[in-house]
Amino acid sequence: MRVAAACLSRALLAAACLFLLVPAPSAEEGPASPTLAKIRAANAVYIGYREAAIPFSYLAGGGEAIGFAIDLCRHVTDAIQAQLNLPHLAVVPVPTTPGARQIMLETGTIDLDCGATINTEHRQRDLAFSSTIFVAGIQALVSRDAGIRSFADLQGKTVATVFGTTAAAYLASAAARQGLQVSHRGSRDQAEGLRLLLRGEVAALVLDDVSLRGLLLQLAAVERERFMLLDDRFGFEPYAIAFRRHDAQFKKLVDRTLGGLMQSGEFARIYERWFTSPIPPDGGNLHLPMGDALRQLTLTPNDRGA
Repeated sequence: MRVAAACLSRALLAAACLFLLVPAPSAEEGPASPTLAKIRAANAVYIGYREAAIPFSYLAGGGEAIGFAIDLCRHVTDAIQAQLNLPHLAVVPVPTTPGARQIMLETGTIDLDCGATINTEHRQRDLAFSSTIFVAGIQALVSRDAGIRSFADLQGKTVATVFGTTAAAYLASAAARQGLQVSHRGSRDQAEGLRLLLRGEVAALVLDDVSLRGLLLQLAAVERERFMLLDDRFGFEPYAIAFRRHDAQFKKLVDRTLGGLMQSGEFARIYERWFTSPIPPDGGNLHLPMGDALRQLTLTPNDRGA
C-alpha cells in the first residue's frame, strides 16, 4: 500500500510527467541525458529503497531509509547536485519492491534503485546497472549438531530454498557436479525457510550469504549459536544500483562516482560500516568482511551481470 500511495502522489506524478516533457541538455553538455534533464527541471532526484533489505536499504526506527546502498546513492546524488549546480536539490526517498522497481524507473517515478538488486544479463534487457557494489555468495545454513560440515554431507538430505530466488538452480547445479542426491523443498519466503530449519524439517537452508546472516540476526543470541554457515559457496551474484537504460551520460556519472569512492578507500569504509560493524536498529553485526571478488572489483570495476 505504501508503494502504491507513493506512486500516486501528486509529486511523483509530476516527476513522471517531467521525465517525458523536459528538454534535452545543450550540445555543450555532451550527449543528452534524459535523467539529468528531468532532475534539473524538477530540482529533485527520486531514489527507490526497500523497506526491509538489510543492510542494503531498510527503514530505521524513526522511519528513515538507511543502508549500504542508500549511502552509496547519497554520494551519487551529491555528484548530480554538483554537476547540475543545483544547491537546493531535493533528494526524495520512495519505497519500492522487486516487482515494482522496473516500472517505477521506466515511468520516472524513481531515478535510482538503491535497494538490493542483482545484476543479471536478463535484467540488462530492461534496466541499466552501475558497477558492481556487492558480490553475494550462495551458501547453506545448517545446525551445528547435525554433523554437516560440507556440501558433500548433504547427500540424501532435504534442503530448503526460497521460491523466486536463484538458489535452487545453484543448488541443483552443484549437486549434479558432485554426483549428490539432494531433495529440494521450496519455501514461500526467507522466514518460512528459517522456520523449516528451526523445526528440523530440512537439513539446510540455501540462500545468499547476506540474507542468511540477516536471518540469524533475528534470532536470540543463544538460538543463533545453534547454527553455522558452510564454507562451500554454490554460486555468486553481483549487486548494483539500477537506473534507466539508454542514458550513457548518467551511467558515466554514476560509475565515475562509485569508482572515485573505490579509489579513495571511502567505499571500503562504507562497506565496513554496514557489513562488519553494529548496525541499527538493534546493533547486530553481520560479520561479513569484503570478499576477494568484491575487493578485486574495487580495483577493476565492471558492470557484468550474472
